[in-house]
Amino acid sequence: MNGFLLVDKPSGMTSHDVVAKARRKCGTKRVGHAGTLDPMATGVLVLGIGNATKLLQYVVDGKKEYEATIKLGVATHTDDREGDVISSADTSALTEESIRSEIAKFVGTIMQRPSSVSAIKIDGKRAHERVRGGEVVEIPAREVTIFGIEIKEIRGIELDVVVNCSAGTYIRAIARDLGDALGVGGHLTALRRTLVSPFSISECADLESAEVIDTALGVTRMMPTRALTGEELIEIGFGRTIGASDQGGTVAALNLQGSFAALIENRDFAGKVLATPTLVAVKE
Repeated sequence: MNGFLLVDKPSGMTSHDVVAKARRKCGTKRVGHAGTLDPMATGVLVLGIGNATKLLQYVVDGKKEYEATIKLGVATHTDDREGDVISSADTSALTEESIRSEIAKFVGTIMQRPSSVSAIKIDGKRAHERVRGGEVVEIPAREVTIFGIEIKEIRGIELDVVVNCSAGTYIRAIARDLGDALGVGGHLTALRRTLVSPFSISECADLESAEVIDTALGVTRMMPTRALTGEELIEIGFGRTIGASDQGGTVAALNLQGSFAALIENRDFAGKVLATPTLVAVKE
């Protein structure tokens, strides 16, 4: 079985839990996911099945969209509702104007310090495992891009927002940093991922109901396509390079019937032919 499963992850499950269940559902160990969701979070979790696991890197790097609820006035050690409270502050002086003004400053390319309980590995061990083991973890800030933050509603010290962002952005960190900027602390109380480009929440289902999307259908939505000639198909079948196309970057190559044949990237050196789906180098 090869393809993608678009799962609406429920709260309380880790991404690894979903992968383990998908392995049993699909009868294969070759299952991976495109981007971790915290146990508290719900929403889009893209799983690759079989050979489609090789394509997950192209999903991971896509744009993301989240619906989130931020609570101001309380900070936690995990930057979300599941952590221990480390500080609280009087929020009586907060105004809607000040909240809107500060959150607008996060839009653009910024340096963001990931939450200490993220899935980032430090010396081979995930940060959240170190924190829960009693260690103090500081992760260096990294560059991320926030394409837009829309405030849907402000209810006193809680606000509902929609965040469009690049891969690698931590919404918990936005909650923490917004609270810090306002001088009262803050944390995340709800998180739902609604887009892992090009897959949206409207296409997802619970794991039991989700059906595998054919690799071809998935990959042709992820990138531009290129029609191969019969001669080119023979060449890539032998692991040889073919002529470069006018398209830059990686493209999904289609066979004579319009089905997915390989991934092709313009390079100036020969590449290794892998099992289908294939990444093939072509001559410049």
